[in-house]
Amino acid sequence: MEARYHQLLDEADADPRVRVGILTGAGASFCPGVDTGRLTAIAGQPMNQQGRRTPARPWAFRKPLIAAINGGCAGMGLVQAMYCDLRFAARGAKLTTAFSRRGLAAEFGASWLLPRLVGVENALDLMLSGRVVDADEAHRLGLVSRVVEPDELLPAARSYAADMAAHCSPLSLALIRAQLHDDLQSDFGSSLQRTYKAMGYAATAPDFREGVDSYLEKRPAAFPPLADDFDPRAVTGGEAGELSFDPGTA
Repeated sequence: MEARYHQLLDEADADPRVRVGILTGAGASFCPGVDTGRLTAIAGQPMNQQGRRTPARPWAFRKPLIAAINGGCAGMGLVQAMYCDLRFAARGAKLTTAFSRRGLAAEFGASWLLPRLVGVENALDLMLSGRVVDADEAHRLGLVSRVVEPDELLPAARSYAADMAAHCSPLSLALIRAQLHDDLQSDFGSSLQRTYKAMGYAATAPDFREGVDSYLEKRPAAFPPLADDFDPRAVTGGEAGELSFDPGTA
């Protein structure tokens, strides 16, 4: 399933018709983590990541990605939701890190992601206790940005995505995402220098002219799709492509 998810991200990234992505679960849950049968099989065995791509693949996705958390969201499922840009949750959905209650470490960058969303103390609370929180508490903590009734979840996510797709420049969206991800790991001076590079690139791109013209002419913007070979992190000065991931055995 992980390989198929990454394949779908690759396909959506290359499809000029796709401007925003929505990630949700099939059935009653979003993703409750690793299958319990698999947990039993791998307990006590060396961890082998060979053949797997980095779980941070969504960060190399050039388009906004919204998690629509429709139900249970735990462990690796919560990590994947945190890799999305925004999180909408259905009222009543349950979320948990779960790691400490399974004898595991915080997995796949969770200890880096979570404090940046909810603050250090709240992150420690959620990771050390492994307790379950519902969507409303997750919203109060800052883990999700919106809570809606279950039957309104996908319509709300799609409405938000459609508004962004209709009114926002794909080039701007790609650059801003890349800037934010790089800046989370950088000092302000380096960030400012990368900002100048991004500003210079955007100023000469056709999206800027279309954004200005459509505003002055009081008409909907007709922004072009991203070029197939456009890598926003190369423009902003970050490392191009996916973040490094050393498979191997640990």
